[in-house]
Amino acid sequence: MADLHPVKAETFSVKELTNTDPKGFLRDVDTYQVTDFGLYMARGADHPDFGYLESWLIPQLGLRANIFHYRPGHDRTEDFYFDIADITVDGDVWSTRDLYVDLLSTVGNPVDVDDIDELAAATSAGLITADEAERAIETTLTAVDGITRNGDDPMAWLKSIGIELTWADNVELAPAG
Repeated sequence: MADLHPVKAETFSVKELTNTDPKGFLRDVDTYQVTDFGLYMARGADHPDFGYLESWLIPQLGLRANIFHYRPGHDRTEDFYFDIADITVDGDVWSTRDLYVDLLSTVGNPVDVDDIDELAAATSAGLITADEAERAIETTLTAVDGITRNGDDPMAWLKSIGIELTWADNVELAPAG
């Protein structure tokens, strides 16, 4: 059974260089970059497993692309972690509502779809609407199809549709805790 939790909502204030995470903590952001297709964010993270987070919000696709920079001993295998999300923009404030489904991608390997059980449970519990659930499924299918058709490489898929994401060459992990 899925661990049922409310929709995770997050805000990104470009002007203030802040990110309010799903738990309500205000985080300082090192970098924001607004493009014609989305918003890039880079910030430190005091999480016990990872010390830096890079994200791209891509509203037209309903995707948040992430790279978690893990601490030694907490390595994960995925190159990219995608949240399926509703993304809105109001002036210089971007907002996300996570629609439960996640895609874990290691370039060259089939993409893993995670938390479909959470999507079903959240829909049954009325935490998201049937329309939101349908949008999450359609977004998931579109992304998996695109990634698969491009050699299991999400960056190649995105580039093929005119979205070229850039990532930091080096980051400095924030202290844990």
